[in-house]
Formats: sequence, structure tokens, C-alpha cells
Amino acid sequence: MLYRGRIAPSPTGLLHVGHAFTFWTAYQRAQAHGGTLVFRDEDLDPQRSKPEYATAMMEDLRWLGIQWQEGPDVGGALGPYQQSRRRSFYLEAWRNLRDQGFIFPCSCSRKDLAAAAAAPNEGDDEPIYPGACRHRISEARKYDSPAGMNWRFRVPDGESVRFDDLNVGSRAYVAGKDFGDFVVWRRDDVPAYQLAVVADDEAMRITEVVRGADLLTSTARQLLLIRALGYATPAYYHCQLVRDEAGVRLAKRHDVLNLRALRQRGLSPDDVLRTCTHG
Repeated sequence: MLYRGRIAPSPTGLLHVGHAFTFWTAYQRAQAHGGTLVFRDEDLDPQRSKPEYATAMMEDLRWLGIQWQEGPDVGGALGPYQQSRRRSFYLEAWRNLRDQGFIFPCSCSRKDLAAAAAAPNEGDDEPIYPGACRHRISEARKYDSPAGMNWRFRVPDGESVRFDDLNVGSRAYVAGKDFGDFVVWRRDDVPAYQLAVVADDEAMRITEVVRGADLLTSTARQLLLIRALGYATPAYYHCQLVRDEAGVRLAKRHDVLNLRALRQRGLSPDDVLRTCTHG
């Protein structure tokens, strides 16, 4: 099968060297396989996604030397597919999960969830769900729309979700222990990350997903979604995280290490890539 990879930044801040390393790896792997690299703008967060960040990420990716071969034409150049324009794909997936009895409506408040016993893993923003609403799975078919409440995927408690990562090796995560019932649609009527990326990777025929190792647990969740939806399973390559001098993984709050700041300081793309490799 023809190799199809993707780069999928979120326009919620300026790209930093950790992003550069991941996207450069995705680009290099697509090149090595003689394949296609798809550019996707994961702009679903209506509060944090900003057009100025979207413009900056395209400029910074091109400056770094990353070239993609697929995306919509934007003013004579290839731009990204925008998740904010792909709602129909996510609604179709939501209906499929609803009809098969995989998801349930959840009215738990943030205060309710704060009482959850288990904290999330590093980079994982979803603590294990305490299970208060999972009995409502029988109500799911009553709903014509996901709007107004969170929708969660009911995980098969005790099942070990295993996969062989092309970079970090074999991994296994136990449903109900390492992660719980997870959100696929938010109460503000926005599809959640887990559902959106799975639906997009299927629609875009992605054969290999390259991303950071902070998303390993998310891969276990997404494999359950892929199985439930009957999608093709891509290969996975999780990059080691780039960390600062204190050993803390880089995030968008590290302004001093964003690509725009490094460019303004006169660093070249090669300088940035060396920073990614050596810290």
C-alpha cells in the first residue's frame, strides 16, 4: 500500500522545537517511503485556535524545510485540511458509535470528575472516569444530536490493548486501569480529539501516524475506536519527547524555544534540528 503520513499541528500557540522534531520525523519518513505527506490543521478548539497561529505554523513549517504533498489549494499554494470544516465526518462516526451502543451521554460536572481517584499520565489530559453515567448507554439512541453534554466511549474493562510501535516497541494498556471511559464529543458540541483524529485518519487513508510519545495512551483509546468503527488500522511511530534542561517536556508555554523566536534570533533550520536532537 502506498505510504500516507500526516502532520497535524494545532493552531493554539506557536510551534516549538518539540513540534519541529515530530513533524520533521514525519516528513523524513514519508520521504524515505516515497509516500505522501498530508497537512491537517487540528483547529477544533474554538477558544484557543487562532488564525494568526495557523498562519505562523505554515510559515514556520515551510521555513524548516518541510514539504507536504496533499492539502487544499489556498491562494495557489497547498494549505492544510481544517478540522473545523470537517464536521460531517465526525457526526457520521458519532452516529455509528451511538447506533452500535459504544457511547453514552455524560452529564458529570468538572467538580464530579475532580473526585476521580486516578490522575492522568504525563501529557494525557483525561483522568480515569469514575463511571457515574456509564449505565446510561441504553439511552444513547434517544439522542439525534450530540450537543449539550459530553459523550463517552465505554471501554471494555480489563481488556489489554496491545500494539507494536515502530519506534518505542511493544506497548500494552489496560482499559479501565490505564485509561477509562473517554470523551468523544464535548458538551459545547465540539468533537473531541480522539474521535476527530480517528475519523480523519480513516478518511485521509493514513497508513502511518507519527506523533509524540505523550500520546501513547491515546493510541490505545483510538485503537478501540478504530475497531468499533470498522476502520483500517494505521501503523504508529511515537517520537521521543524533546525536553528542556530540567528534563521537563517542551510545551507551547516554552516561548523561548518556539520556532518563531528561534528564527528571530538568527538560527537556521539546521540549528533548530540540532537543538531537537541534542536538547
